[in-house]
Amino acid sequence: MRTRLVILISVCLMGLQSCKVNYSFTGASVTPGVNTISIQTFPSYAPQGPPTLSQVFSETLKDIFLTQTNLTLVKDNGDLMMEGEITGYQVQSEAISDDRATTNKLTITVKVRYADTKDDSKSFEQTFSNFAQFDANQQLSAVEDQLIEEINEQLTQDIFNKALGSW
Repeated sequence: MRTRLVILISVCLMGLQSCKVNYSFTGASVTPGVNTISIQTFPSYAPQGPPTLSQVFSETLKDIFLTQTNLTLVKDNGDLMMEGEITGYQVQSEAISDDRATTNKLTITVKVRYADTKDDSKSFEQTFSNFAQFDANQQLSAVEDQLIEEINEQLTQDIFNKALGSW
């Protein structure tokens, strides 16, 4: 009886091991057979953005896919492919009091083209935008790096969720 139970458990475990749906604690699900991702550098076509914006955004995007999945980053022709461009970098007055701005916001917009070579129904082309607010008494240059980091984290999480989110 005990031998049969051990055999049954072993067969069940081998059956589960052969299932290749890749889930993570982030809620991401990767199509079976997908092992690699290629993420091209997103050039910045936003005239007001800092010169480092393209590199910083692209590296943040790569980092989220590498830390939240088991995918391997390849230069070209990954099972998943992502490319696009930064299309907007804009500072606007947000809150006004006594004819004076009290809060400004920095908005970054990116256009993303995503292809899943194993399941084309998951491919998309979409524009993503996010912002961060800052006190109007502060110079943008004093808080710009911090704002860009905050916005990039939000943008890349939105892009990641669109690409691999299973909810």
